[in-house]
Amino acid sequence: MRHVSVLAIPRALGSALTIPLEMLTAANDIASVYKQRDKICALDIVAVEQLECRLTGNFSITCDKLISEVSKTDLIFIPAVWRNPKAALNAHPELVQWLDRQAQSGAILCAATTGAYFCAATGILRRAQATTHWRFFDEFEALFPNVDLQRKRFITYSNGIYCSGSVNAIRDIIVHLINDMYGDQIANEVSRHFMHELKKSYATELLQQSQEGSHHDERVIQIQERLRSRFSEPTNMAEMAQHFGMSVRTLNRRFKAATNKSPTEYLQSIRLGEAKGLLKESNLNIAEIAHQVGYYDSSYFTELFTKAYGLNPKEYRRLVRNKQFRVNQDL
Repeated sequence: MRHVSVLAIPRALGSALTIPLEMLTAANDIASVYKQRDKICALDIVAVEQLECRLTGNFSITCDKLISEVSKTDLIFIPAVWRNPKAALNAHPELVQWLDRQAQSGAILCAATTGAYFCAATGILRRAQATTHWRFFDEFEALFPNVDLQRKRFITYSNGIYCSGSVNAIRDIIVHLINDMYGDQIANEVSRHFMHELKKSYATELLQQSQEGSHHDERVIQIQERLRSRFSEPTNMAEMAQHFGMSVRTLNRRFKAATNKSPTEYLQSIRLGEAKGLLKESNLNIAEIAHQVGYYDSSYFTELFTKAYGLNPKEYRRLVRNKQFRVNQDL
């Protein structure tokens, strides 16, 4: 069973703890309903010094364990610290050491805004990309000059560490992680409960871009670019493999190793993402949209879309347009 640690640090933002706790608890509950109990993770609130931890907003949280009691965990959420992250960093050197040990053992770290200070202090982000809250850009850059601070990104991913520039952007990372841990079906259910579905998330787009460049297989990057630029055209994997000087088997193996998706799965995600935009913004009918994104069988397109997002194209269009109308009414 995978183990997830949500850190509680004194004067952390409560929402930076409750968002991952609520979304992962929902994922566990949905997995149980779907009888996929093998996907359920163990979830603990982990404190640095005392089980009773005082957060911002004048409230406290009772934690499950201390970091000294957690020898191995798979995923760690580091919350944002209010106002003075440098002081919090200096006050908890033992937390930095613990994060370093966990990361070296394979744990994924996920930092909300100023939580990135703790990740950077481990040294793992040396010459790697990171971001933090805009108010602390200059201080962060001065403290960690060897980290490649991304001032224009809400989300970065490097060396097994996710960073977000806002607490709300952490939701996009969590949905992405839930997709990896629990699969598309459960991730889509969680997303429908916790995410605003008016538009494609800017943060999600940045995350996708960041991850596409996170591997170092230049040939696979070229294949990704080719698939993106020609997503609406028929794709022949044998011809593509020949174009890039490899066998179909080698192409599939290298692509999967670099991206954790097959070329077909990657192309499908691009096509369906484009279809979502057309459903929101255009008046094309379903068959026309299917054709625009590279599917000549609208029934097959509808089947893929429904499996990916939990709604068929007509239901999705009705949902987002109703929300758009309500938002426009409020402007």
